[in-house]
Amino acid sequence: MIEIDSLRAFIEWMPLEQAIPINLQNAVSVIKNFANQQLNVIVPYPLSKESHNYFLRELKDYQLIFLTLAPKLDIILNNRGNRELSKWEINRIKHHYQIGIHNPEFGTIIDNSNQTPEETLESIKNCLF
Repeated sequence: MIEIDSLRAFIEWMPLEQAIPINLQNAVSVIKNFANQQLNVIVPYPLSKESHNYFLRELKDYQLIFLTLAPKLDIILNNRGNRELSKWEINRIKHHYQIGIHNPEFGTIIDNSNQTPEETLESIKNCLF
């Protein structure tokens, strides 16, 4: 799994808006590297249409599947298990929902609001095979 947000740690000093394109470029390089080693790659990241198109262009020689897990906002804002969402995480989730990241024009959208993790996994597997 390639966590694009973790690539941000390399350039934390840079303003976010400048860092995003570099993070995406780094992600493409890592994806290609892993895929060329015959590894399957999962990239959890909220993609905009622009970022989606960038991945399509840069990774045109690779099989890509785009999935969005989109539980209802009131569900996703709840704490899960022992993990408590920070104020920053809550604001980030709300922002992404306001700009429509949870409902993109591309890929498959899975509303897993009422699914167990196992049921969500089955929904994902159904999209892959």
